[in-house]
Amino acid sequence: MAGSGGEVARFSVWDYVVFAGIVLLAAGIGLFQAIRGRKETSSAEFLLGGRQMTAVPVAMSLTASFMSGITVIGTPAEAYKFGTPFWLFAFSYAIMSTISAEIFVPLFYRLGITSTYEYLEMRFNKLIRVIGTTMYIVQTALYTGMVIYAPALALNQITGLDLWGVLVATGAVCIIYCTLGGLKAVIWTDVFQMVIMLSGFVAVITRGAILQGGLGKIWNDSYNGERLNTFDFDTDPLRRHTFWTIVVGGSLMWVSMYAINQSQVQRYISCRTMTHAKMSLYVNMVGLWVTVSLAMLSGLTMYSIYKNCDPFINNDVGSSDQLLPYLVMDILAEFPGVPGLFVAAAYSGTLSTVSSSINALVAVTVEDFVKPLWPTMTEKQASWLNMGMSVFFGAVCIAMAAVASLMGSVLQAALSIFGMISGPLLGLFLMGMFFRCANSTGGLSGLIIGLILTLWVGIGAQVYPPLPTKTRPLPLSVAGCVSDINITTTAAAWTSPALVTSQPRQEFCLLNRPALADSWYSVSYLYFCPIGTLTTMITGLIISAITGGCKQEKIRPELLISKRDLICFGCSRNDDENPKSELTEKVGGDHLYGLDNPYFIDKEYKLKEKEIDKISKF
Repeated sequence: MAGSGGEVARFSVWDYVVFAGIVLLAAGIGLFQAIRGRKETSSAEFLLGGRQMTAVPVAMSLTASFMSGITVIGTPAEAYKFGTPFWLFAFSYAIMSTISAEIFVPLFYRLGITSTYEYLEMRFNKLIRVIGTTMYIVQTALYTGMVIYAPALALNQITGLDLWGVLVATGAVCIIYCTLGGLKAVIWTDVFQMVIMLSGFVAVITRGAILQGGLGKIWNDSYNGERLNTFDFDTDPLRRHTFWTIVVGGSLMWVSMYAINQSQVQRYISCRTMTHAKMSLYVNMVGLWVTVSLAMLSGLTMYSIYKNCDPFINNDVGSSDQLLPYLVMDILAEFPGVPGLFVAAAYSGTLSTVSSSINALVAVTVEDFVKPLWPTMTEKQASWLNMGMSVFFGAVCIAMAAVASLMGSVLQAALSIFGMISGPLLGLFLMGMFFRCANSTGGLSGLIIGLILTLWVGIGAQVYPPLPTKTRPLPLSVAGCVSDINITTTAAAWTSPALVTSQPRQEFCLLNRPALADSWYSVSYLYFCPIGTLTTMITGLIISAITGGCKQEKIRPELLISKRDLICFGCSRNDDENPKSELTEKVGGDHLYGLDNPYFIDKEYKLKEKEIDKISKF
């Protein structure tokens, strides 16, 4: 019986059929895109979808690419353990979408770049570009390995699916449609996977509401269990989730994930027009709202069912990331195929993240490392290289999953890694975009100092996790369990500070905790990004001023953010107020600040020339 503890059912034949069918269908989309676009073999087509994508599919892909299996499994567990403060990320998503659309899109869009880090060479120098690209590759490979491993571990322990078989299969499917279909395959597969993810949440909420007697009962149980105390205005930076840590720290963290992360930038610069590019980010914001809301409701549903018999304290599961799979097998096993749909939902999140990572890693590696060393490379050679690099990075991500399996609390690092690495990178980009006086010496020095600081606090937090007095897990009970195990029913059992943990840490090395463990190392993981961003900007600007940054030669105006960028929705094609730079003359002044993607315009002209040639021959 649901909510009373004990063994749950395993996967049925129909569950395997549904799961395999959805994964194969995702691969089929990649194959379809490969066949459909077999004549378009250029590097731009492979990496950027020919810059012809429209807002809605790109928006769904933007949402799906970071709504990984960690999100599918971890966010409901967050609501179950800590309540609904995580819902405040809705504010962060709105702030992130606005900043990305109104500040970063105009810059990257008019430069027509393929790799985000091309900007660093334009603004600073080649060395900083190489360092930025290397940081991104390391960050993405580590994160992707964790994304593959974490849900595979949970679903292996709950459903009985072979762990390493699923890991290799996940990577293989992603490699297939990334290699053959490029960015178009990734985006359209993400659209499909987004629908599957949301369907999995809806199935859990619907069945839970039926069992509990309606959503009102779930809401009432959550209120009585203190799960609805969303707004906490405590300014203590050591508190894991408060209004301020989420809205301030969380917003900057998400900006670093969307505004400068190659996986995301590559999508919105693939849009045909700037309007589509901006709109994709705003539609993505709505998608993130829907996703986090369904995930939180799933967690509250889980609490309503298990409020009197916590599976973790009752030893039915070994860690929090197994809670939602356990719930699915508990309440949906009697419906053949539905658990398979949920597992497919979790893996759809994983597949979308992995495929996004592979395609983005290929893009930055080819643009930042290969092309400068091989300037005479033809389009055919580039296409074969892109496909070969997709296979290589797919294998690297699978290997990183194997490394993750040897680590302890891997997913705290997964949550913190963007703040630790992307924070200093975001500071470098902002410094270059807004301050003319910033030079390469200041930029490099600020980046290194910011990175050292964030790695110090991030690694320290891994070694000495914050105590429950700062993470504040809510109380749970086993009073209603059928099991006769006598366990103290307090929240002390939930000691891990991570949103999702592969192995809950039962010891905090209380006897050997240094003085910094309860201060510096206990800073909320959401503040890692602001620490890195501000440190990089402040130290970078100071060093730039000392080393003559204010006296450097004139910076190309298209590399800086102007007032016009901030109000670009009001731009007119015929407005000639801005001086024409070298880039403006290259692609046409109307298109620099207009609505058309200059690369798309160039492609249209080429297509028209081909049509004229055909007519002439006829």
